[in-house]
Amino acid sequence: MRHSHLKSFAQKQCADGVSIGSVRLRQPVLTASGTAGHSTELNHYFNMSEIGATVVKSLFATPWPGNPAPRVHPTPAGMINAVGLQGPGVAKWCAEDLPECEKHGVTIVASIWGRTVEEYRQAAEMLAPHAHRITALEVNLSCPNLEGRGGIIAHDAEMSANVIAACAVAGVPLWAKLSPNTDRLIAIAESAIEAGAESLTLTNTLLGMLLNTETAQPVLGNGGGGVSGRAMFPVALRAVFDVRKALPHIPIVGVGGIASGNDAIAMMQAGAHAVQVGTASFARPDAAMKILNEMHAWARKQGVSRWSEITNAAHRP
Repeated sequence: MRHSHLKSFAQKQCADGVSIGSVRLRQPVLTASGTAGHSTELNHYFNMSEIGATVVKSLFATPWPGNPAPRVHPTPAGMINAVGLQGPGVAKWCAEDLPECEKHGVTIVASIWGRTVEEYRQAAEMLAPHAHRITALEVNLSCPNLEGRGGIIAHDAEMSANVIAACAVAGVPLWAKLSPNTDRLIAIAESAIEAGAESLTLTNTLLGMLLNTETAQPVLGNGGGGVSGRAMFPVALRAVFDVRKALPHIPIVGVGGIASGNDAIAMMQAGAHAVQVGTASFARPDAAMKILNEMHAWARKQGVSRWSEITNAAHRP
């Protein structure tokens, strides 16, 4: 069912916008990568040009088929997925989806992934000719590492730094998207920043699994997957809070389980300069605009006129 177009309260409250390093956005709410498609799919439900930006689904350098079905399954407070980053590849996205986003005035943050440093570099190089059309590049580091060490890239400080350094060829501000599935989050965040990331996106999904008790087999075709939704909000909030405390001057975009304006405000109070809305959009495709409206209503009620008054509030005496 198509939702009516929702409008924000931007004219009435907090009209100053937000800064994420060198990136200036009109609003503090973005869509999260992997939950808003590659183009203007959500424009049927709200005007995508009225939110801060859309972070497109992560792109591999070439077309990628993703994982075997089934790919998505509900959890008691969210979902688990193993879609496997299916996508058209950078070239096709630049030729078809990017112009469509521009046609509708959508502020675009591109996202890329890879399994090796060279695969990331290739994707970033392919985006470089279009740098003037892209606001920032979110580097999805929560991918398998195929260069001899196993595990996930975002669990390895050195590998994360190498990937970020390689992506500098894109010629746009880099946002390092990190994983919550490590006790080295702060060290990895520091490495990513030192390697050239301008901002951090905290966090990606939690590792998880569900079984079909009748067959004793995983419900997802790939076995395990990433858990997202409301259940992970306290985990993401803690990650933002801890990294903000350790790195007080680094821009942060908070993401993970945000389902209301109050969640988004709390994420900013913990240290985020902006937030991303992801899994909530599966239940309600206009969730990003709904949450933005609720944030403006909260700000108006509290007498807050600038988003900067909210960011880091939990760290102030």
